[in-house]
Amino acid sequence: MTETDFTLYLKQNNIDITQTQLELFKKYAAYLLKYNETTNLTAIKTTKEVYLKHFYDSIILLKHVNLSDETILDIGSGAGFPGVPLKILRPNIKLTLLDSNGKKTKFLESLKEVLNLEYEVINDRAEEYIKTKREYFDIVVSRAVASMPVLAEISLPFVKVNGKFIAYKGNISDDLEQGTNAIKTLSDGKIDIIKEELPIENSERTFVIITKTKITDNIYPREYSKIIKKHL
Repeated sequence: MTETDFTLYLKQNNIDITQTQLELFKKYAAYLLKYNETTNLTAIKTTKEVYLKHFYDSIILLKHVNLSDETILDIGSGAGFPGVPLKILRPNIKLTLLDSNGKKTKFLESLKEVLNLEYEVINDRAEEYIKTKREYFDIVVSRAVASMPVLAEISLPFVKVNGKFIAYKGNISDDLEQGTNAIKTLSDGKIDIIKEELPIENSERTFVIITKTKITDNIYPREYSKIIKKHL
């Protein structure tokens, strides 16, 4: 996906982007690929792939979810996805990026200076960070590769009642079925499934949007080893 393609596909999906925002994405792509030469942040090695598989994939959510000034936590943010692209297009959101990998959070701190963006970077595990941020965020997003039962237990305790947890997934039919009990136990939440398709490569993307309707019991999340060993 070229920068021109990127702009065109966003326009087709009624997502506006300014020239200033386009310049930020250009800086982001260049800095990411340069940094990635010495520090492994992403398996993606070309600008076209960055625009398609990182930028576009992160922000197509805005076709379905309106963001303005919400508090947003991105769990397992890695090189900043989806949080930073969302911040570029919706600069008034209050964004926190959480990752346990110090090399990645160091990149995110330096990226903040390169793009002149305001966001918070936390180098910690979700099970530790939750101790000070339980039911704090309006929206929690994650493009992490963990299964839905794992993602749900790690993420939903951070979400306010009536807030949302949004998981970025591929094909998720079996994964979602396994996660249904965890979602009910942790949030009694309403589940919405939104299907999208990445253009050019025509691969499937799914947003699992859980609206939380009850307070999560304080016993969750459990230690990560216990979450992995026995899902809810």
